[in-house]
Amino acid sequence: MTLRYLIAPLLLIILLASNSCMLAQDNTPGKIDIKPRMAKKFYTSNAIDAAIFSTSSIQSFGRSKLSTLRFSYILNFGFNFNYDFNKHWGVYTGLGIKNIGFIDKVADSTIKRRVYTIGAPAGIKFGNLKKRTYGFIGGGVDVPFNYREKGFVKRGKKDKFNEWFSDRTPLIMPYVFAGVSLDPGIAFKIQYYPANFMNPDYTQTSSGMLPVLSKPYAGYKVNLIMLSIGFDIRYTKSGTPKAVLVASK
Repeated sequence: MTLRYLIAPLLLIILLASNSCMLAQDNTPGKIDIKPRMAKKFYTSNAIDAAIFSTSSIQSFGRSKLSTLRFSYILNFGFNFNYDFNKHWGVYTGLGIKNIGFIDKVADSTIKRRVYTIGAPAGIKFGNLKKRTYGFIGGGVDVPFNYREKGFVKRGKKDKFNEWFSDRTPLIMPYVFAGVSLDPGIAFKIQYYPANFMNPDYTQTSSGMLPVLSKPYAGYKVNLIMLSIGFDIRYTKSGTPKAVLVASK
């Protein structure tokens, strides 16, 4: 429980630190040198996933299937820190909040499980960065801080609850992603979580005269798959070639 409270703030502190760009200088005495150079440009942007479709592969108690398609209308929002080496290659990282989960249906019963996470991606961009027409690949980690579960039987009463920093899911959720960006900054991305969404070792105690220990997620293996449509809103423009004047005394 203590680790869950520490990791999210640590991610925030580490990822908000950024290095300023420096221009190289030629200090040869008595020489004025004009060299065309490509500016290595650092800039920030907003990453907004406006439409998110997700499913998952579920294996439990001898059954294996894809879960019901889930659509999230809640925006996934984050900040990205970008560094373009030239007009074709760049890297980025950032910090964002996500709403991710899956829907499990068995006969007339439906259970919706989801978490709010704070996480950090790290990716490589390649293509025409100036015109925002490029591909990108990478990975990252999400740290869940709020777990929500809602279950109901068809036409029946809904039971729901939520827990902060719950042990029902793993402490860290790694993922990989790939996608494309199209002018003027519309991004299509597929994201996959190779680790189990649920914690099969989670133990709970039932209420009653004779409390019983149980593992409600034992035997569950859930891998999330997400497709998102988002927007990249830049605060500053990417670097362009320019001439740098280097003068020495």
